[in-house]
Amino acid sequence: MKKCNIAIVGATGLVGRKFLEIIDEYQINVGELRLFASKRSVGKEVVFQGNSYYIEELKEDCFVGIDFALFAASGSLSLEYAKQAINEGAIVIDNSSAWRMNDDVPLVVPEVNLNDVKGKKLIANPNCTTIQCVVPLAILDKKYQIETIEYNTYQAVSGAGKKGLDDLEKEFSASESYFPYDIKATCIPQIDAFLDDGYTKEEHKMINETRKILHSKNIKISATCIRVPVKNSHGVSIRVVFKQDYDINLLREELSASKGIVVVDKPEKYLYPVSTIANDNDNIYIGRIRRDKVNNKGLLLYLVSDNVRKGAAANAVQIMKGIIENYDIS
Repeated sequence: MKKCNIAIVGATGLVGRKFLEIIDEYQINVGELRLFASKRSVGKEVVFQGNSYYIEELKEDCFVGIDFALFAASGSLSLEYAKQAINEGAIVIDNSSAWRMNDDVPLVVPEVNLNDVKGKKLIANPNCTTIQCVVPLAILDKKYQIETIEYNTYQAVSGAGKKGLDDLEKEFSASESYFPYDIKATCIPQIDAFLDDGYTKEEHKMINETRKILHSKNIKISATCIRVPVKNSHGVSIRVVFKQDYDINLLREELSASKGIVVVDKPEKYLYPVSTIANDNDNIYIGRIRRDKVNNKGLLLYLVSDNVRKGAAANAVQIMKGIIENYDIS
């Protein structure tokens, strides 16, 4: 594999640290490595593959000589520095929501639409929950043509970063906690701010991002996103209605044979997807596969995936790896 110079913005955060872990795990051939974070982290030492690296501050010319810049910072920081990185020669893969719905920026899940990156210098990583859903949905849409999707998500606290994890582990204080209720004691049917239509921003992300990744503006989609007292790995219950009938046994076989998907569906033996089996790997686990009782062309399924890995860091590194292996970046 071609040796590449890589920069990570937000290197000390949950996703930034995971970038390094997965780059090593995927055996990406790293030349120069530059790590950036907030001013309070400047000078901190990070060890990668036995070598010491020190956190730097973002400034003019800091991306010169860099092939890929992986951003795991706030949307405002991405808006401020992504174009600089591109102008200084880097391909940017951004994990924030800042660029996702920009018509000129591809929103990419490698198993689904890696070809969208061709010729692009700025690539957006989708919402963590959207990523795990569109991998099986793209397979089903190609075969049976999806008409409607209904999402109900059960999202782990790690999706809110360190502040979410802290809330799960400490005593609840209404004035000091990130979540409005004690997440240890209840599920919270709100992720991100509410909008005028009664949906939250997170729910709008899932709706809009699914359509963009699947290249289909006509799929009717609704979503309800719920935060649950689970440390890591999101669960999603999906109801899909197709334009044509399907053979459920064939459908199971098609999902089982697909890259990145593991079907776990023997409920009589208590074998079905749970968050703990998804932790620390990049698979999407699917089970509870059954025909809808309301619409014979409908399908119900439940899936789980590690939201910090496949839902963020691994997806971005997979995009980078796909570009290195399939496109000329010289």
